[in-house]
Amino acid sequence: MINKKYFAFIIMLAFTFVISAQSVPAPAGPPPPPPGLPIDGGLLFLVISGIIYGVKKVKN
Repeated sequence: MINKKYFAFIIMLAFTFVISAQSVPAPAGPPPPPPGLPIDGGLLFLVISGIIYGVKKVKN
């Protein structure tokens, strides 16, 4: 009788260690922000052509 209780106690103790060993890892932090977009030559060309078009419209 004592042998069965001792065996049951050991089994329950082992299950406790197994269950606590399987903890879920902490989630990772948020992803890094995307890099900023540089203002390249295409946008500069668009601004200059808009200024030229505006000056032409004002003169006419």
